[in-house]
Amino acid sequence: MSRPTRVAILIEEQYQDLEVWYPLLRLKEEGFEVVTVEPNGRKEYKGKFGYPITVDKSIDEVSAKDFDGVIIPGGWAPDKLRLSRKVLEFVKELFDQGKVVASICHGGWVLASAGLCKGKTLTSYIAIKDDLTNAGAKFVDREVVRDGNLITSRTPSDLPAFCREIVHQLSQWVER
Repeated sequence: MSRPTRVAILIEEQYQDLEVWYPLLRLKEEGFEVVTVEPNGRKEYKGKFGYPITVDKSIDEVSAKDFDGVIIPGGWAPDKLRLSRKVLEFVKELFDQGKVVASICHGGWVLASAGLCKGKTLTSYIAIKDDLTNAGAKFVDREVVRDGNLITSRTPSDLPAFCREIVHQLSQWVER
């Protein structure tokens, strides 16, 4: 019996509330197993708008081999997430295994710090355009961009397209 499709959502303080909760609920609706993962051993974090989330696992308790994808939400959380060597290794391992790596808004900071931008076409919140291009990406201003196994979007208003692409790519991955 095979396990359900498993997706990690990375959590840190000041996450963008919609960019965590919308994908979390949407993927659960599709029957995927969603696991929230954090880098500090804490059990609860608050979003930019104060909405709390109780996390499932610490980065020390997970392995890339046990997941089919990862979502990196925006807000100010990515600036903290990218300080964790283990978070960056987790994201890079998923990428290297050809699994879905999706970031929205400021989540691109994690992609840059993990060394995944060079030669890729990406989008993000416009404020980090320079960070992505300086990391070697070609920046485009579109609601969702897929380049290989990387999926990127700009803002909460892009969440429907972002989640549709994630669901589509996870379905493709599972069929392999």
